[in-house]
Amino acid sequence: MLPAQQVDVGSVCIGGGSLVLIAGPCVIESEAHAIETALALRDITRRAAVPFIFKASYDKANRTSGASFRGPGLTEGVRVLARVREAAGVPILTDIHEPSHAAIAAEVADVLQIPAFLSRQTDLIDAAARTGRAINLKKGQFLAPLDMRYAIAKVTDAGNRRVFVTERGFSFGYNNLVVDMRAFPMLRSLGYPVVYDVTHSLQLPGGGVGVTSGQAEFIEPLASAGVAAGVDGVFMEVHQNPSSAKSDAQNALALDLLPALIDKLVQIHQLATRTAVTR
Repeated sequence: MLPAQQVDVGSVCIGGGSLVLIAGPCVIESEAHAIETALALRDITRRAAVPFIFKASYDKANRTSGASFRGPGLTEGVRVLARVREAAGVPILTDIHEPSHAAIAAEVADVLQIPAFLSRQTDLIDAAARTGRAINLKKGQFLAPLDMRYAIAKVTDAGNRRVFVTERGFSFGYNNLVVDMRAFPMLRSLGYPVVYDVTHSLQLPGGGVGVTSGQAEFIEPLASAGVAAGVDGVFMEVHQNPSSAKSDAQNALALDLLPALIDKLVQIHQLATRTAVTR
């Protein structure tokens, strides 16, 4: 694929040639759990020499049911993320849902993420971009890849070129998503790094009883395919015990499966990179 502009996030460079991992629990469940998970992920990625960004949401504002767990909220969530950053010494990514949250979340987050459902919300994108933080634009489940040029322009028009785009599947009938591998070179043609959100693309939205279900058994083959297609990073929800996760339990990767998967993805990435260079 065509080279993309690099985006520096602390010590991590997205689009710089290394495969980046963005991973963590879907939502902050507790301070202790967030720190424990971040430390475990940091150690796994250090052993594999993979650049790592920790992700977790302080508020899941788009849960299927109003009775679902949303997280600790903005004030407590930002405090917990600051503790994670201090304890683990890694960059932090979190998503925002309201323009008024942007500046507050940016006090601790190195990357502000625009959720896929909100990928056309101009005021939200503008507020996030004006913080100067790196921006991760999730591609809406209802958008074609090249439609993301307009969301990217909203960030750059605000004077911020630190932006990358994440594919997380396209709505395919009822309660299902599909990932079109053509999306990755299409997104890359827009000139910015491309990340593949493997676990969210395996959701079955609303497919459970008042919850989103998922198909975690397909994480490895889809992650492998996406890396082979040349993405700059992989985004995953990881949990020590997915069945007990308070959000997205059915599509999260079990933590103990991550080391072997990371090793495999690095090998695929190295082969894909060599092939692209020599082609």
